[in-house]
Amino acid sequence: MRRDQKFFDMYSLVIGGLAAVCLGFFVLAMNVNEKVRGDFQEHADVYIEAVNARLEPFGEVYLPGDDLSAGGPQVVAVESAEPVETVMSGPQVYNGVCIACHGTGIGGAPKFGDAAAWGPRIEQGLDVLTQHAIHGYQGSTGFMPPKGGRMDLSDEEVASAVEYMVSEAQK
Repeated sequence: MRRDQKFFDMYSLVIGGLAAVCLGFFVLAMNVNEKVRGDFQEHADVYIEAVNARLEPFGEVYLPGDDLSAGGPQVVAVESAEPVETVMSGPQVYNGVCIACHGTGIGGAPKFGDAAAWGPRIEQGLDVLTQHAIHGYQGSTGFMPPKGGRMDLSDEEVASAVEYMVSEAQK
């Protein structure tokens, strides 16, 4: 029983000491608070002005029809350049469009470079192949959509792609 009493006495002493330290911190905090509050009241106007200055917007938005002062910023419309239309070469058209079907033979399309599959088509003539590529064609072996599904291609670009594929098949 003596050990329990000794522990209880020591525990009470530690708790009492901690309570005294906390009370001391509380009194110190109250004194510091009074000092800071007094200083703040003296300089409150300066502080509020400083905060308001930091919160002001740094720019202005001018809407159409707003009257701009002479000292304000002036916006000048910049002329935009006309877009330059470029013509793609046969290999570029093939790699961008035609490869989707002619690279793997999807939909009965003759594979790129396969002379046996291209032979009967080449015998029809380059003009016929070009017309089928431009306007589309549905035959017994498959379907060719007009311009390979890319209607933004020019007829010349499609024709150069056909010439490129035919030349590769004849190698």
